[in-house]
Amino acid sequence: MPSIFVESLDHIVLTVRDIAATLLFYTQILGMEVITFGNDRKALKFGQQKINLHVQGQEFAPKAECPMPGSADLCFITPQPIVDIVAHLTQCEASILAGPVIRTGAQGQMLSIYFRDPDANLIEVASYRELN
Repeated sequence: MPSIFVESLDHIVLTVRDIAATLLFYTQILGMEVITFGNDRKALKFGQQKINLHVQGQEFAPKAECPMPGSADLCFITPQPIVDIVAHLTQCEASILAGPVIRTGAQGQMLSIYFRDPDANLIEVASYRELN
């Protein structure tokens, strides 16, 4: 039997403690768009992907085996210079954990910066343009 051919990632689900705090963070810090679907469910849209949000203890079925706030490690790609990202994070009073540092992503070397969202998920914003 042939294996499944995966073309792209459509969405992920984050389990969060506070939807409002999550929406504020991802819209103000990362410039994502809030969308509403289904029975007033909220998601964050960027590019051709989205992040569906589940409130801890009120997850939609089917769901991950152990959904938990703060368990995600996400990397977002930006066309902007990392120095601009650092300036924006500083202006927004977001604490930078590490970076800029060189990492290896799906397309090769990239320059990355790390910080956390309101649920302590690790957020990496990276640029390929600066190293390739």
